[in-house]
Amino acid sequence: MDQLCPRFEKAMVLLSTRWVGLILFELLKGAKRFSEMEADLPISGRLLSDRLKLLEKEGIVERNIYSEFPVRIEYTLSEKGKALEPVIKDIQRWAEEYVSADDAADNEVK
Repeated sequence: MDQLCPRFEKAMVLLSTRWVGLILFELLKGAKRFSEMEADLPISGRLLSDRLKLLEKEGIVERNIYSEFPVRIEYTLSEKGKALEPVIKDIQRWAEEYVSADDAADNEVK
């Protein structure tokens, strides 16, 4: 159990980092370009870039560069990232059952 606690704590810190959950939720739908995610999420481009770099560093997100003109860059979940799908889906189900619309509205970005 001593080995599990630091890993669990690191996972919780990573997943609770602001916007990480929503970025992962978006990428569960499939490959996305930066501009698509920026349009779909209420987050600045700079912060989105920082979060994607963090997730890429952790091996959860892959950045795929296609040599076209203009160059196309897409982000996808790695196998490690795809392994989070049941966790994210369970959180979604839990939220739908236990988090009221009023509670959710209290957390909206103004």
